Order: sequence, then structure tokens, then C-alpha cells
Amino acid sequence: MGQARQEPVATSLAGAVTEEISASLAPVDAELERRYPGDPGTRQPVHTVYVPADVFAADTVRSWGDRALAALDEHAPDAASLAAVLGLGDELAAPVYDRVRAKLEREPVEDLRIDFEDGYGSRPDAEEDEAAARAARIVAEGYEKGTAAPYTGIRMKCLEAAVRHRGIRTLDVFLTGLAEAGGLPDGLVLTLPKVTYPEQVTAMVRLLEAFERTRGLEPGRIGFEIQIETSQAVLATDGTATVARLIQAAEGRATGLHYGTFDYSACLGVSAAHQASDHPAADHAKAVMQVAAAGTGVRVSDGSTNVLPVGATEKVHDAWRLHYGLTRRALARAYYQGWDMHPGHLPTRYAAVFAFYREGFERAAARLARYAGRTGGDVMDEPATAKALSGYLLRGLDCGALDMAEVARPTGLTRADLESFAAPRRGGTTASAG
Repeated sequence: MGQARQEPVATSLAGAVTEEISASLAPVDAELERRYPGDPGTRQPVHTVYVPADVFAADTVRSWGDRALAALDEHAPDAASLAAVLGLGDELAAPVYDRVRAKLEREPVEDLRIDFEDGYGSRPDAEEDEAAARAARIVAEGYEKGTAAPYTGIRMKCLEAAVRHRGIRTLDVFLTGLAEAGGLPDGLVLTLPKVTYPEQVTAMVRLLEAFERTRGLEPGRIGFEIQIETSQAVLATDGTATVARLIQAAEGRATGLHYGTFDYSACLGVSAAHQASDHPAADHAKAVMQVAAAGTGVRVSDGSTNVLPVGATEKVHDAWRLHYGLTRRALARAYYQGWDMHPGHLPTRYAAVFAFYREGFERAAARLARYAGRTGGDVMDEPATAKALSGYLLRGLDCGALDMAEVARPTGLTRADLESFAAPRRGGTTASAG
């Protein structure tokens, strides 16, 4: 064979042109890095469990798991019976059921929010003070003993005038209690509800800055979630998307946007019978939240259902089918987290999540393996798709739907490899796993 011809390469632009262009775009480069740092690469819980502060106890997490297991024992005692309720195929029935039970025994709650807002209501100041101090003590003890949920924190009252002082004081009492009990846990999560204006988010930032200075903490140590429960939080009076401004106002501290199903629906005049996370009004709000948060490192969470799986088996099964369907719908729309309001929701939360990751696992693994090995296939994938595929597998691993051994077999990849694909360098390129 003859030697391949070497093509001549010619250019017309002087090097100074490229340097001038780069210099002109330097501010934009910096702005992109600041405003769109990408996903933090940390675990995102599949749900948030809300428990009123007055009923929160040291055994809350274990109690929820035990009650969920009891619900399974009573209403779906084996894989076939749960599969029949939820419409799971034969290939998924046993793996999903076994993993649900194991999850409820090992880690029934991934994210726990102790509620001092709607679920708690208005109480005498001394009573709420005591509840906040008690919550801090129990949370600190739980992390020390290893019995706490991986993520735990409080939902304070909002920063509207009527409850502002109470909300701030509860936040102070809770954080101070944690600080004095050994420090703020890594899994600490705070939720700011009923936000309407960016200035309220800025006020939360200033509160946390003041606490960090007072306690000698690293600046920026404490982040918080923003609950989207009002129309003003989605669309401002000037027609701009308020939610994007809320993220900016958080100055890097926002960790999540949580959709509030019932407050938001009521704000728009949706009647009680139709207040649900699949209502068109809910879809619109979450779509705006999703676009505003994309690339910022702020995650989006769906809301909840208020239909509880209690009572006769037929009624429980109806509630389970509803919750399972809503959870699967949310996952398909890339809302990987939601709220759970009752222990009976845990079986279908995990069944939906595990089925979602397991049923697509083999194809996702095969596509990623082909991409990593630069081999052909029936789909031409790009770095953005490899990012989505690896993110899918990582979320499945984090929640327990998958294990690393079964992911490694078809892909030949390690977790570090998956993480490198999930966080490619800006510009759409990523190094191949070796």
C-alpha cells in the first residue's frame, strides 16, 4: 500500500485575531463558570419525607421503615402480589420487590425534613423554641449513632412579615443546637418555603452569612432549598421568570427547587379535587423551574400526593397505583426527587424508582460501553448522551436500584469512570475511560 497523502494546511487569520476574540469572550467565560457550574456530582435523594416537628422523634426513620414493611406484609406480601398491583413484568417483579424490602430495612428514608411550617402550624413561642432545640439534639444524636437519614434538616416558617421573626428564631435555635452538639452534619438541609420575591432569598443568604460569622464557620458552608409554592415565584409582574432570579439571589447557596403541589395549585385557583402533580398548571411550573435550574447545580424536586394508602386493601392498592404512576411520570420528566407524606408511600416510591432504573439498565449500560470503547451500534451517541447515560446509572446506584458489580459487568467501567462521563468538561467533550 502506498503512503497516505498528507494534506497541506493553510490558514488566513492571524494569531492575533484568535487572541482578540478570546480576550473579548473572557468575561462571558467567567460568567458561564460562575452561573452554570454544572451538577455538583453528589447524591440526590429520591424523596423528601416531611414530618411535623411535634411528632419527630429519635425513632422516626426506623418507625417509617417498619410501618412501610408492615403495609407490604398486609397488602402485598410477595413479589407477585405487588407486581399485580403495579403492573410490573415478570422480569422485574422479584428484583424490585426484594430491593424494596431491603431498602426499607436498611435505609427507609433518604431525606427527612422536620416541619415547622404548615405541618406544624402556629404555636406559643416557648413551645416552638423547645421543639427546635429538641429537633437539633435528636438530629445530632442520630448522626452520631448512624441512625439518621443521609439528609436531614428543617423547613422553617417563611420570611413573610407575619411569621418572619418566628422563622428566623427557629432557624437560629436549630442551627445553634447542632453547632453546640458537635457541628453541622454534612447531610444538613434547610428549606425556605413560600418564596415570592428574590429579596427574600437574599435575606436568607444574609441570615446564614451572619450565623457562619458568629460560629466561625467557612463562608458558604450552609445551603438551602427554595420551595416554589406561589405564582409570583414562577412569573414576576414584569413578565420575567422569577425562579431564575431566585437562584441568582441565593449567591451559590441554593441546592434545590421544590415544587409545592397544593399551595401552588391553590394560588392559581385550582379546585381541591384537581390539585395534583400532573395537573397542567403543575407541569408548567416545573418546566420553568427545570429550565431555570439547568446547569446551575440546583436540583428540581416534584411535589407530593395527598392520597394516603390507608384502610382496606383495595383502597391501599388504588393509592399505591396512583403514587406509583405519578412517581414514574416524574422520573420520565427528569424530576428525580419528590415528597412522601406517609410511610405507606415508601413501598411505591422505591418500587417506581427501582423499576425505572432496572428496566432501562441493560440498554443504557450497553450504549455507554459502546461509547466508551468507541465501537459502533444502532445509536450514534454524543458526549451529552454519555453524560445522561452515566447519570442514569449513577442515580440507580445511589438509591440501591443497581449495584456496582452488575453495572461493571456489561460496561467494564468503574464508578470513577461513570462520574467522569457524568461531568464532562465545558464544551461538550470528555475523556474516554481507559
